[in-house]
Amino acid sequence: MKHLYAAALAMFTMTGAALADPVEGLWKTEVDDGHYAHITMSACGDMICGVISRTFDANGEIQSENLGKQLVWDMVAKGDGAYHKGKIWQPSTGKVFKSKMALSGDTLKVSGCVGPICKKQTWSRAN
Repeated sequence: MKHLYAAALAMFTMTGAALADPVEGLWKTEVDDGHYAHITMSACGDMICGVISRTFDANGEIQSENLGKQLVWDMVAKGDGAYHKGKIWQPSTGKVFKSKMALSGDTLKVSGCVGPICKKQTWSRAN
């Protein structure tokens, strides 16, 4: 019986890993106010979140006060690479935008609005 339980647990664990959301991983943002970042996207319960893992300026990597801060949260997968109902923080302005994302291969289109003001970026998968 112990062997059956262990086999079932191993199968469940492998299935969970195989079901990782395709948006999970490391993404490079576009330049905003002279800086860009690498964002680590991962599951946060049933949703997707993104944390600032590295920061850069025109001269290379920098140590920003924003390292480790959450940039994306509450993003819900709709299927077919579409995500909605999320929030995204713009460090250069401190504003939080209602956000959505569209994944296509190694490209992630991120857009968001605060009232009538909308912005968008295209992120690329970082290695």
